[in-house]
Amino acid sequence: MRHPLADALRVYLVTDQASLRGRALADVVLAAVQGGVSCVQLREKALPTRDFVALALAVKNLLAPFDVPLIINDRLDVALACGAQGVHLGQSDMPVALARQLLPAEVFIGLSVENLSDVARAAGQPVDYLGISPVYATPTKTDTAAPWGLAGLRQARALTTLPLVAIGGIHQGNAAELLQAGADGLAVVSAICSAADPGVAAQSFKNLFRAPASP
Repeated sequence: MRHPLADALRVYLVTDQASLRGRALADVVLAAVQGGVSCVQLREKALPTRDFVALALAVKNLLAPFDVPLIINDRLDVALACGAQGVHLGQSDMPVALARQLLPAEVFIGLSVENLSDVARAAGQPVDYLGISPVYATPTKTDTAAPWGLAGLRQARALTTLPLVAIGGIHQGNAAELLQAGADGLAVVSAICSAADPGVAAQSFKNLFRAPASP
């Protein structure tokens, strides 16, 4: 049975201000969503809380007409303040069980997993999807564990029925093999944020997901 979140996680944009090539975040996000991005994670590690909330509210309003969910990285306070649809947590962030107590029931939770032990532990937690992080080495996030690779992704897929989102070093040249190895979604940073045309880049990732054949 297909997980209800799986479609929303397919083309998963993770924002990175340093990758925007001088463009406004809102302009890049809008073009990406028009091209086919299905959810947006706002990741702002250095932004003051007031500015993060203001940015989150602006992005949420931008996404609303497209019915594309906003996911906040790490910060439950920001997620609550802007009414985000999802929160994404890492292994060193707030424990998932506590986050679940604090968040409204309809807000979904994603969790980054760095090894098979993390995947196994997630089975007993109130998690809605797992981020396989990093699937390949990536320059946009250097404080990560050893890359999973395709073999690791296949092993994770065998351990859980939760949707899996691959993140780290993903581009058009390796995206299809990740889907074949069991990823439900592709979390993309620079391949969209730094693209000459973010909308065209998003469309190219969307095209990797084929509609199921009619019976």
